[in-house]
Amino acid sequence: MIIKVLGASGSELPGQNSPCFLLDNHTTLDAGTISNVLNEEDQYKINDIFLTHSHLDHIKAIPFISENIAISNTPHNINIYSIAPVLKLIKDNMLNNFIWPDFTVIPNIQNSIIKLIDLTIEKPIIIKDFSITPLLVNHAIPAVGYLIKTDDNKRIFYTGDTGPNDTIWDKIGQIPLDCLIIEVSFPDKLEELSIISGHLTPKLLNIELSKIKYPPKHIYITHIKQQYHALIKSELDDLMIDNLNILHDGYIIEV
Repeated sequence: MIIKVLGASGSELPGQNSPCFLLDNHTTLDAGTISNVLNEEDQYKINDIFLTHSHLDHIKAIPFISENIAISNTPHNINIYSIAPVLKLIKDNMLNNFIWPDFTVIPNIQNSIIKLIDLTIEKPIIIKDFSITPLLVNHAIPAVGYLIKTDDNKRIFYTGDTGPNDTIWDKIGQIPLDCLIIEVSFPDKLEELSIISGHLTPKLLNIELSKIKYPPKHIYITHIKQQYHALIKSELDDLMIDNLNILHDGYIIEV
C-alpha cells in the first residue's frame, strides 16, 4: 500500500495542511486537505473517505471536493464513512443548506454526490484490496481510529486524534503492526491541556507505546501543532525511538 500524506499538521499555517492520508490514490483517512492539493483528475479518483471525527480540520475538504464534482458535470459519487454520531454532526452542521449545500441529495437522493455510510465499531468492511475497522479512541468528541489490513497481511493503524487510551491497545496491542500513524499535538509542558482535549505529548506517546506488546515496525507522528514543532521534535528525539518519523505534507509511506 502507498500512503500519500496530503496534510499532517495539527494547526494550519502557510505550507502546513490539515490531516488527510491518501491510500492507493482512491481512499482517504480524514479529509482536512484534498481540493487544495490534488488536481481535478486526482480528486475524481477518490471513492471513499473515512472520517475519524467531526472537528473542522479533519473534514473541511468535504464541501470543496463535493462542489468540484458537481460543477464538473462528471458523474461521480463519494462514500463518506464513520460512526453515526460523526456523520450526524456533519449532516446537521455542514451539509445543511446553510453552511453548505446538502450534497447528500444533489443531484438527487438516489444518485447523490455524497453518501454517508454508518460504520459499526470493531466491524471491518472491505474496500478494494484491504479491510478497514473502526475502533473507539479517546478524544473530546466521538472519535475512532482505523485498523487497516491489506490483502498481503500488512497492518496499519491510524489513531486520528486521541489522548491516552488503554482500551484501544487492549484490542490491537497484541497485533504486530507494520505501520502506526499516531498523533502528538503538544509538548510535554502542556500535558494537562493535552489530556483535557484528548491529545498526546511525547511523554504520553511513550507511555502509550509501552502498552503495545509488539513494537510497530514503523511509527509516524502526525498532528503536531506547528507553533511547538521544534520543541516537540526535540522531545521526540530524546525518546530515542529508532523507527519513529515525523510526517509532513508530501511524505510517502510504503507499507
